Amino acid sequence: MKLFLLAVFLIGVIFVSGCYLKNVIVFGNVAVNVEIADSDEERMKGLMFRKFLDEDKGMLFVFDDSLPRAFWMKNTLIPLDIIFISEDLRIINIAEAEPCQKEPCEVYYSQGNAEYVLEVNKGFSKKFNISVGNEVDIRMQKIDE
Repeated sequence: MKLFLLAVFLIGVIFVSGCYLKNVIVFGNVAVNVEIADSDEERMKGLMFRKFLDEDKGMLFVFDDSLPRAFWMKNTLIPLDIIFISEDLRIINIAEAEPCQKEPCEVYYSQGNAEYVLEVNKGFSKKFNISVGNEVDIRMQKIDE
């Protein structure tokens, strides 16, 4: 009950103050605004059927545990970088993934246990020199309207 009341209070503060929160992933001085996929349904859908993704946008898949992860590109229309992130917020590997044209679709695996996976446009990692071992900062930012 206390958690529910706290959530209601915070939502009220956000609306009254004329601002909102957004989820941001930061790699050094590069920020990505992300949608969060933290339920089984959201993780299954991911970025399927999207025709476009802004350069500074992505989707962060959040899991309840740190395990080897596997992703595929079925029904995904845009090429992506799939960034696998450990529980201690370090990049463990990056896969450059193309849309699946025919089945069976290629599967992209983490090279170790991952608790988070970030999908961004293909080439984003190279463009901004994001690589294995980099630290990742996941945060919420208050945005004034």
